[in-house]
Amino acid sequence: MLTFKNLCKFYQTEEVETVAIDNMDILINKGEFVSVMGPSGCGKSTFLNIVGMLDNPTSGDYTFEDKVVSGLNERDLANIRKQHLGFIFQSFNLIDELSVWDNVELPLIYQNVPASERKSRVKAVLAKVDIAHRSEHMPQQLSGGQQQRVAVARALVSEPALILADEPTGNLDSKNGHDVMTLLQKLNSEGATIVMVTHSEAHAQYSSRIINLLDGKILNDYKVGDTVTNLNTQDIAEEAGCVS
Repeated sequence: MLTFKNLCKFYQTEEVETVAIDNMDILINKGEFVSVMGPSGCGKSTFLNIVGMLDNPTSGDYTFEDKVVSGLNERDLANIRKQHLGFIFQSFNLIDELSVWDNVELPLIYQNVPASERKSRVKAVLAKVDIAHRSEHMPQQLSGGQQQRVAVARALVSEPALILADEPTGNLDSKNGHDVMTLLQKLNSEGATIVMVTHSEAHAQYSSRIINLLDGKILNDYKVGDTVTNLNTQDIAEEAGCVS
C-alpha cells in the first residue's frame, strides 16, 4: 500500500541544514498496524506528515496504492487526502461549536456526499465507536476519551484506505488510553490499515509492527512479538553513525 524509496527530508536555513528523514526505505502493506517510535527529534512527525501528504519529501519516491504521489501539486494531494486518508490527532481537533454528530458529518459535507448517505454513515460509525448516545452533545461536554472516540469516528466516516494517528493517547489517562488503543486494534482486525506515531512502548504493543527511528534513520523494524536485541545508548549512537 505504501512504499518509500530513498526518502529524504531536509530543512535548510542560511546557516544550517537539518536532516529530518535520511534515505529511508519502507514498505507498509494493506491491513498492517504500524507504530513509529523514537526520541523527540528523530523524524517521527516529519515521517507522518509525509505519509499524510501534508509535507513533501526533499527527494526520493513515495507511492500510495500504486500511485507515485511525491511531486504532485497541492490540489491533487488534497484530493487524495480527502478521499483516502483519515487523521486522528493527539489534541482531538474537534470543532467546539459543532455537536458530535456535526463534527463527524463534516468530512462528508466537504466531499459532497448526499444527505441521506451522510445520515446512514454517521449513524453507523458513531455506533461502531460506541459514542452514538452522545451524538447531540458538544465536545466540551465529553471526557477526553469520549472526544477521542469522536475523532476516531470522524476519521472513519469517509471510509479511508489509511488511518494516520499522531500520538492518539497523548492527552488521555491510562484507562482511556487503553480503551482507544483497544478500539484501534479492533478496527485493524476488521481490515483497517493504521500508521501511528507514539512515545508509548505499551501502546505500541497493540500494533502488529514497530519501526524505531533515530536521527531520521530506521534503527530497527520488527513484528510485535519478535525477539529484538536490546540496544544500549552506545549501540544506538553507533547504529546512527554518531560514533566513529
